[in-house]
Amino acid sequence: MTRLAPLTQPYPPEAAAELAQMPADIGLFRTVAHNPRVLSRWRGGGLLDRGSITLRQREILILRTTARLKAEYEWGVHVGFFGAKAKFSAAEIQATVHGDASAWSAEEAVLIEVADALTDTGTVEDALWQKASEYYKADQLIEIIALVGFYHLVSFTVNATGVALEPDAPRFPSV
Repeated sequence: MTRLAPLTQPYPPEAAAELAQMPADIGLFRTVAHNPRVLSRWRGGGLLDRGSITLRQREILILRTTARLKAEYEWGVHVGFFGAKAKFSAAEIQATVHGDASAWSAEEAVLIEVADALTDTGTVEDALWQKASEYYKADQLIEIIALVGFYHLVSFTVNATGVALEPDAPRFPSV
């Protein structure tokens, strides 16, 4: 159930200016545009640019985090926009929701573990930190933590406001 309807055109001037700079015209952005200042901060801090980790690594973290938080809207948007670019197989996409560790390389499985740890406990225990440090450098570890944290915010937003699923976006796979 939608609790806060996305803005529709004609947009208020401040919202229109921010929405014009967003990468896509989707319900999430039009919902957050109720507060153009917050939308501006999202645009500036979204971490979808070329970072210290690969696009594939980034999307593993985003898909697992949003799946764990039951944010089907955001999970589906990312599968739709980035799944092919990240070269995910059908089994890997399913594993982001259902947690099949055998779908991933050891380096990628660590990303799943970190996303799960941060989602479950808000931290990364020493043994997992050490394991992650074997694959990822300090700047990458910071980006990994920031991505999981940012997509908690996105997941909270889509879930709490009831953003309607995008019509063409994939849905969570069944077991």
